[in-house]
Amino acid sequence: MSTVRRVVRSASLRGYPELARAVGLDPWALMRRVGLPRRCLDDPETRVAADAVARLLELSAFEAGVEDFGLQLASSRPLSNLGLLALVLRQEPTGLKALETLCRHLNLLNTSLVARTETYGNIVVIAEDVLLDRPMPARQSIELAVGVMFRVLRDVLGPDWRARSVDFMHRAPRHASAHRKLFGVDVRFGSPFNGIVCNSLDLERRLPRTDADLASYARTFLERAVERAPEDAAESVRRLIQALLPGGRCTVDEVAQHLNIDRRTVHRRLRARGCTFSELLRVVRRELAARQLADTDRAAAEVAELLGFSSASAFAHWFRAEFGCTAGHWRQQARMRLATS
Repeated sequence: MSTVRRVVRSASLRGYPELARAVGLDPWALMRRVGLPRRCLDDPETRVAADAVARLLELSAFEAGVEDFGLQLASSRPLSNLGLLALVLRQEPTGLKALETLCRHLNLLNTSLVARTETYGNIVVIAEDVLLDRPMPARQSIELAVGVMFRVLRDVLGPDWRARSVDFMHRAPRHASAHRKLFGVDVRFGSPFNGIVCNSLDLERRLPRTDADLASYARTFLERAVERAPEDAAESVRRLIQALLPGGRCTVDEVAQHLNIDRRTVHRRLRARGCTFSELLRVVRRELAARQLADTDRAAAEVAELLGFSSASAFAHWFRAEFGCTAGHWRQQARMRLATS
């Protein structure tokens, strides 16, 4: 089966050494522990393994006993951290156009991040998730991603903008003061998605523009980069499965509809990449199951429904075949792994 090593710009770790030291950690020792060289922070465009970054954030939160480590890392992240993309976002006529541009170019910044927008009447839901190469907890990476998205929207829409709500699938921390301070609204945990709920009118109003000539140059550069690095068929399908599965059953017909092709074309493109739809569905289910059991308190029956299984018993049978143990046992072991790794 074709695999894609997911990478992220080292700019995603901007501020990490300072925050790690502030909570009593040795940042360089932890980076070595997960296989990230210190020199990767010298150039923000350096590509590093997304798994290593996710592991670093989880370890840091565990070692320091700081549940909101990823969120704290996001709280000081300026729009300029997006590089040339920041110039393009500031030039868009509305917040909605800026959001569409950001989602289109995310793959150039972070191939592990999935973001989509859905409109329901007068609200817009921005849902985010992360794709990793191995099943592992990703609470800190998700809170970092949602926190950065929030900061981007605040920078683009202005300091008076307020979200309707901010949602996370994982369990609530013991203390949510950092969440309330950053987002300014109540944060809902144990939600069916990770992301931000906005008023559509806020995103549709006209925005002041900045340097049009410089932004035009940046847009041309980014569009050429997108053309040079198109996402392969397997990765596109996997991203759609990741986005659609939490809403219930995810079928090849649904994926084909989102790609504006027929199901036979989906199967043909995947065969050309050495994989099948069922294999990709299995990989995503494994990752989501592991994350839900590690990062949430959802009962196995709820996880089964979230992953599109017809019953809790069907999920239990599948889980034992995939992981070699019951979901309850895996959850207990997952909460001990950080301490012993």
